[in-house]
Amino acid sequence: MAVRNRTTLLGFGGGLLLLGLLLSILGVDRTLDALGRADPTILVVLPLVFCVWLTAWGLLLRVVIGAVDGGIPVRTAVLVYAGALFANNVTPFGQAGGEPVSAFLVAEAVDAEYETGLAAIASADAIHFVPSLSFATIGLGWLAVTAALTTQLRAAAVVVGGLAVIIVAGIGIGLRYQTHVERVIVRLLWPIGRTICQLIPQRSVPTRSAIENRVGGFFSAVSRVGSDRDRLLLALGWSALGWIALAASLWLSLLSLGTAVAFTIPLLVVPLGSIASVTPLPGGIGGIESVLAALLVSLGVAPPVAGAAVIIHRTVTYLLPTLLGGGVAWLLGVRSTTEPS
Repeated sequence: MAVRNRTTLLGFGGGLLLLGLLLSILGVDRTLDALGRADPTILVVLPLVFCVWLTAWGLLLRVVIGAVDGGIPVRTAVLVYAGALFANNVTPFGQAGGEPVSAFLVAEAVDAEYETGLAAIASADAIHFVPSLSFATIGLGWLAVTAALTTQLRAAAVVVGGLAVIIVAGIGIGLRYQTHVERVIVRLLWPIGRTICQLIPQRSVPTRSAIENRVGGFFSAVSRVGSDRDRLLLALGWSALGWIALAASLWLSLLSLGTAVAFTIPLLVVPLGSIASVTPLPGGIGGIESVLAALLVSLGVAPPVAGAAVIIHRTVTYLLPTLLGGGVAWLLGVRSTTEPS
């Protein structure tokens, strides 16, 4: 636990240093001056946009959970997704680092096995890739038609194309060789789980068959999500609405500073910025802001305005879910420790 806390603190320290470097490049005084001129009548709308985003992705989680473990109330789904966002925002490598914690929160909320919670949150995160890459492709296409692509955007096009190929190939391999993939995962997890449990007092060492059952349960739950076409389409719709809300947050942030851009620009920039969340920084802090600001500047936004808009946008989309989700995670954690085993 001490090592994990130390790693998290180091990650936040690195992120803050990166933010400081970004502000120094953009101009600290000019960025703060731009922030001071933000239109408050537009800023008050941003928390509402945040609610739309959180609700949409909470409803996505509800649809996925409905496919793997029955129903869950809308309010519970939204709050649990807030807890998942908190986990992503305070652990390195974004969703990849936060998924184990998010899976626990989902399992606690629906009183299910851990692998069911992991399947639900992993499926939800995987679904997000489809609308995000689609919107990024639309934005790149619009820019290619209306303006010359900059070096940064040409690099972004390569990243988007590469991710699409990797995702499609990964899904294809997983479906075609599912049995082999399960065996490889069991082979990797069994010695790791056995070693960890030997180090934890009062924790029995899992048998190989127990791990096989859990891995099989995980893949079975994921398969149920993918095989239900109606639920999958509904989940994609909620995910797309959430991405549109995130893009609207950045668009309104720019508008509050007196800079109006085509909505296709934040539709492109926001999904590309989210890729930086895979860095070892908690929630991608520092990395996401740098990518967003760099892309906005490359598209003609003045550096101080780009920096100020990113600060406003990330305050709404990073700080608010972290505070709300932290409370949810704490409550679910307290409940799990107080319930009789």
